[in-house]
Amino acid sequence: MIRVPMNRLRFPTPRSSGLRRALGWTGAMLFVAAWYLAAQAAMDLLFEVKPGPDAFRADLIAHLVIGALLYGMSSSLARFALGTAALFTALTLGNALKMSILGGPLMPDDFVAAKNMFLLLEGWQLAGAALMVAVPAILLWWMIAWRRAWSWVNVGGIALAVALLVTFPEPASLALDKQLGNSVWNQRGNFESRGLPLQLLQEGVRSRARREPAPTPDEVEAAIARLGTSARSDLIKVASPAGPKRNLHMIVLESFWDPMLLGASKLSADPLDPAFRELWAASGHAHALAPVFGGYTANTEFEILCGFPVERDNVFFEGGLRNDVPCLPRHLASAGYRSFASHPNAASFWNRVNAYRRIGFDTYWSDSDFALDDMNEGFLSDASLYRQVLERLGTEIQGPTPIFNYVLTYFGHLPYPLNAQRQNVVGAAEGHATVEAYANTMYYKSRELMDFLHELRQRDPDSLIVLFGDHLPALGNQFGGFRESGLLAPNRAEFSDTMFRTLVATPLILIDGRRGVVKTGDLPFYQLPGLLLRLLEDQRPSMMALTAPEPGSPAIRPLPGMHFIGDGDTVTTCRDPADQSAACTSSTARLAALRVIGRDIFGGAQHALRRLEPTPGFRAAASALPPDELKPKL
Repeated sequence: MIRVPMNRLRFPTPRSSGLRRALGWTGAMLFVAAWYLAAQAAMDLLFEVKPGPDAFRADLIAHLVIGALLYGMSSSLARFALGTAALFTALTLGNALKMSILGGPLMPDDFVAAKNMFLLLEGWQLAGAALMVAVPAILLWWMIAWRRAWSWVNVGGIALAVALLVTFPEPASLALDKQLGNSVWNQRGNFESRGLPLQLLQEGVRSRARREPAPTPDEVEAAIARLGTSARSDLIKVASPAGPKRNLHMIVLESFWDPMLLGASKLSADPLDPAFRELWAASGHAHALAPVFGGYTANTEFEILCGFPVERDNVFFEGGLRNDVPCLPRHLASAGYRSFASHPNAASFWNRVNAYRRIGFDTYWSDSDFALDDMNEGFLSDASLYRQVLERLGTEIQGPTPIFNYVLTYFGHLPYPLNAQRQNVVGAAEGHATVEAYANTMYYKSRELMDFLHELRQRDPDSLIVLFGDHLPALGNQFGGFRESGLLAPNRAEFSDTMFRTLVATPLILIDGRRGVVKTGDLPFYQLPGLLLRLLEDQRPSMMALTAPEPGSPAIRPLPGMHFIGDGDTVTTCRDPADQSAACTSSTARLAALRVIGRDIFGGAQHALRRLEPTPGFRAAASALPPDELKPKL
């Protein structure tokens, strides 16, 4: 046996152990601070995104606090550095990407909707998005010393804090707003004054706090009364036994807009088909006013199919639409229509399977139902989509049963790819590559649309046809090409009143059969269903009558935290509830009433629908639907 002299053995002393812990904590906090400074410089350089000067200290402290919680659970400084860097980088990069493309920061609802992004991306983009989620999760799990008691103390403390915030969100939200301030309509400004961790905390608590209970019958009655006598008469009108008989075709065009407005890009030719220009001129260059910019098409869909505005920065199909409702497809079904929805994307994207079932579509054709024979990277061309829709409808168009044909295109989505059969024909100034790609996409998209429209009008000359862009395109960081051409400012806080209209206005063409093009003027999307029912001469009671446009009334377009009123060339924004004009006060009251009725119809007890005369077939149709989801079918 080897004996080691006791004077040669060294045992850790309390002093040396404490020194190592102090050095470890110092190293961890220095690492977080160094990462923070480097990351903010990189995001500013690459995306022009960073917290404002006033938020720098609070944002750095927030990162250090999160770092301290994570280090308290970590098994080593090296593992902590890898796990923390992966988590912070994924969140910071995701926030910068959203800010640069859509103009707003990460919000709590983005994490719920994130699964949809995986259905949209492919190739290296899909791999990159998957890594942004998987790598931080794996490294954080690997980082934590699960067998150490102090790790579980930290986990328990975090869980307790979350539970308290979830249980008592209102006082937490009020306290955070008082301390940090809040602007509902300018979320970018909120981020710049808070930084990302506080932004997610504050908006997460607010999201929980704003979960309002379903309206009571008295609240619904008061909201209907606030809308005036015309709304009350629409709700109690005696049902006409006969419904409309003409076909309705609705074509929703992905990111369809007029690139010629981008003067700074100096396009070599007009991308839009001259035939489209002629039709649009006949409409008086009418515009639809969308609830979104650059994405979130599902919110446009909700408005054009259900007739109620979306006012919040989340996807209504994902959480707001919880009831079976008599939106346009179900309302027309009660008059004998068959309804078809076509969209060559993954069926479940934006929860469309369940949403389409709840609003009454009979048939939903998605990507698996189409031959993907003319692809522009991941997007089926409009020409192929239109051809296959006509083939599938077949004799239904001329048949005895009227149809509602709803087509949502996919070609035209960022990054605006073209295949080998679609070569660039429009050039742009140097440094405007994104605008050039978009302009060439519009070149083909507008021509394929007009070819389809020509055939559709020949086959169905008496039908009602409406077509429009779902939202403006995303054209680069900080509103990209729009900013360069002076159409938008880089920050919503710097927008003029007219810029808010520019942000959401897309071309709109409405063709009333042989009567030709209808001049609608500016039309918020939520007013479209009511107008279509009037043109179809459908006098039956409908919830969509509540929002149908009235002659001479200005357009009211709500956006998150604000709204604007458009009256011809004049635009008035209503942002500050404490300082509003008479027009803003009136429109604010109207929107508040619609908000109550919408909560009741789409997520509550549907007291408002009881004010309607029974729509034949609604209850029967709702009870006959599959209990879980509408299957895409032929």
